[in-house]
Amino acid sequence: MRNVLGEGKKSGEEPLTISQLTARLRATLEQGFPSVHVTGEISGWMVAASGHAYFTLKDAGAALSCVMWRSAVGALAFPPGDGIQVDARGGISVFEKRGNYQLTVSSMRRAGEGDLHKKFLELKDRLGREGLFDASRKRAIPSLPRAIGVVTSPTGAVIHDIRNVMKRRAPWVPVYLAPAKVQGAGAAAEIVAGIRLLAESGRVDVIIVGRGGGSLEDLWEFNSEGVARAVAGSPIPIISAVGHEVDFTICDFASDLRAPTPSAAAEIVSAGHHAIADRLATAARTLDRIVVEGIRTRRARVEAILSSYALRRPERELREMSQRLDTAQRRLPQAMDRRLERARLRITSLTGALVGHDPELILKKGYAIVRRERGGSIVRDPDKLRPGVILRTQVADGKIRSRVLPAINSQEDLFSSES
Repeated sequence: MRNVLGEGKKSGEEPLTISQLTARLRATLEQGFPSVHVTGEISGWMVAASGHAYFTLKDAGAALSCVMWRSAVGALAFPPGDGIQVDARGGISVFEKRGNYQLTVSSMRRAGEGDLHKKFLELKDRLGREGLFDASRKRAIPSLPRAIGVVTSPTGAVIHDIRNVMKRRAPWVPVYLAPAKVQGAGAAAEIVAGIRLLAESGRVDVIIVGRGGGSLEDLWEFNSEGVARAVAGSPIPIISAVGHEVDFTICDFASDLRAPTPSAAAEIVSAGHHAIADRLATAARTLDRIVVEGIRTRRARVEAILSSYALRRPERELREMSQRLDTAQRRLPQAMDRRLERARLRITSLTGALVGHDPELILKKGYAIVRRERGGSIVRDPDKLRPGVILRTQVADGKIRSRVLPAINSQEDLFSSES
């Protein structure tokens, strides 16, 4: 060590510059203390425009300058501030321009959170083995709750955020508050009482248990076994909305559904109502458009009718119609006479045709009609007559009865008269 720092050199050797000495000190410290774990109280916390944080950790007897780079600041699980007791991990470095040594903090948590986190894991493991967090125990969140209950502080931002979301998305759904402390001694008992009050009231279909973000210590009451059992045993479905999205509590695991924030929980319970409201709004807009278009179309028709020639000159239109009627009345008798004359000529023509085909007139010209006596059918083909068939022949002045004789070779008459 003495050689590293330049001590014990012989007289007459070149002295070290301040920069050289500081560089040797930096190397010695950073190599000798690459990782340290300290506890102390934050003082002078300040975040620069670059996002890096500068502060001092102190106790009753000493102070240590600290720097925390922006990436490490962004990973903090709590908001740092003066007076907060913390456990910090990092390495010793030297800021050469000022000759100061400092702790470059890589991670930091509130003092005592290590024990709390251990308790959190132990309780989570024990209740998990009991089956308190099993998916089979979880109930569905109603899609259209008639009313919702909220267990939270009456003065915090949570209840205002939830009511604002419900007012915007489903203003007709009432919100009932069961006021309870959400931090500090006695908060767990009030949370349990609020859950039971809402569950036994019969007024709500779903319950939101929530509070804003905070450290593990701030959220600790939601990690109590009593709250976990009250949430799991509630007959009403429960949504846990404790802390921010990165925060997890035993209440989250025991609940039927975890929401990243209280506002997100309100959006979940109002989703069904909001969807119906959207559909109704869309239907209303469609109906408005149909009515407006219908009115516009009918107005155009009325305007067209009002501007038509008939309505602009109704008397003239009536006179023209009356004139057309008079003309038709004058032409009707002439048309009827013409049609009657054509009908008369047609009847005369048909009568002449009928007279020309009168059978009696044809018989008077010397023709005869030969019929079978049996049946009265007219004989048209003599070759089809068998001998002995009785015939009746009608002539102009009477009838002749005859019988068919067998065929002969001579040209004598084949018929013998019997009348």
